[in-house]
Amino acid sequence: MRTQERFDRLIAYFEKERPTAGSELHYENAFQLLVAVILSAQCTDKRVNMVTPTLFKAMPDAKAMAAATVEEIYSYIHSVSYPNNKSQHLKGMAEKLIKDFNGIVPSDVKELQTLPGVGRKTANVIAAVVFNQSVMPVDTHVFRVSNRIGLTTNSKTPLQTELILEKHFPPQKLPIAHHWLILHGRYVCTARKPHCTDCGIKDICRFYQKSKKSI
Repeated sequence: MRTQERFDRLIAYFEKERPTAGSELHYENAFQLLVAVILSAQCTDKRVNMVTPTLFKAMPDAKAMAAATVEEIYSYIHSVSYPNNKSQHLKGMAEKLIKDFNGIVPSDVKELQTLPGVGRKTANVIAAVVFNQSVMPVDTHVFRVSNRIGLTTNSKTPLQTELILEKHFPPQKLPIAHHWLILHGRYVCTARKPHCTDCGIKDICRFYQKSKKSI
């Protein structure tokens, strides 16, 4: 099967089965999503969603978070992974938003990456989800699923995966395709043991085809 055919068939499947896929993080605006994505690094969305309501009530915007101490921020997020580092990142991110962007989350991926705690993946998430830009955030789920299915071949880095996916998905599909791959990896194509019998795209999956031959 040609690579583009595999992409086309995947798109057709998910357009039917998950036409409105979106983030499982809870947020109301760009600032809240940025905070939630920073908190979600090596942490589950479920855990992040447990701590953000009280955090956002106390610090609803960049001005309020910048005015808070690192210790105050920590008190709200201590149950997430790496709370010490993330408290510092959130404080620094909010301060830089106030200083350089008038408290407004920028839409430019390069500008987003100047914020503390914001790498390429996080910047792409904000650009795709908030601003509907044609970019592909690559987290562990996207990286794993893309290689297993055969969307990417022997991709060694998230950046390599990102560039391949951006080449083969239609630009307007990239924001939702990001969610398709994440949700598929989270609930079906799981890390330790993929649920191939429950998978609607196993007919185009290289991993599944190889596993059948080995039986």
